[in-house]
Formats: sequence, structure tokens, C-alpha cells
Amino acid sequence: MTQPENTPNYLELIRERGSGALDKKMGIEILEASPERLVGRMPVEGNTQPIGLLHGGANVVLAESLGSIGTQLNAGPNRRIVGVDINATHHKSAMSGYVTGVATAVSIGKTLCVYEVVITNEQGQRTCSARITCMILAER
Repeated sequence: MTQPENTPNYLELIRERGSGALDKKMGIEILEASPERLVGRMPVEGNTQPIGLLHGGANVVLAESLGSIGTQLNAGPNRRIVGVDINATHHKSAMSGYVTGVATAVSIGKTLCVYEVVITNEQGQRTCSARITCMILAER
């Protein structure tokens, strides 16, 4: 898919800025990015409970990372963003491979952004549904 002219290369912007320490520890990789839609994946291995299932908190980290990145892309480089609310419903467990999160903007505003995040396993089955709200702080 080619980008329209004058549209920033959001993946390149993300790569230039780098990922946070937690995203690195979790193995989160951003595959597609724009303020309206983000896709990322995360390995199950290394992010499990003692019994071998993907930890529910790992799903929440993936969802918050995607929503936060989308909000930052909307806010621009001179404004900071913070997550103010997140919730997640876990539908199915994952024991191996990768899970993929697709964050779709519900609302993109000047001070608040809301994303719905659907996380699926490698078979395309929904494992988690999440919603994240981020606040865009005033420019400093």
C-alpha cells in the first residue's frame, strides 16, 4: 500500500524515535501505523503466566502501547501524552506463536484519543478486546 503524497511515513517516525523499554522487553513490533489505525504483534513466549498461558497483563501492555503510539502520532512531536483509562476483556488464551493487536481510532481529538484494540492469535481468533483513552498534554 502506497502512502499519499505529503503524508508522513509514520513507521519511519516510530523507528527513529525508538520504542520504550517495556515494549522492548515484551518484544512488541509495530507493523503498521497511522493516527487512525495501528497494527502490532507480540510473542507469547516470554510473556506467559507460570502455567504457560499468555499473561493477561501482556495483552494490556500491547493495547496500551498501540493506543499511546497512535495518540502520539496525532499529537505531534512537541506534545506529551498519557494514558488515562484502559480496560480489557480476555476471551481466549494463547500458548505459543504471536498475538496481533489492531488498534482502530474511535475518537481523535485535540486533547483525548480513544482506540478500540482487538487482539487475535495466529489462527485469527479474538483473544482480547480492549479500549484505551489517552490525554494529550499542553505543549511545553
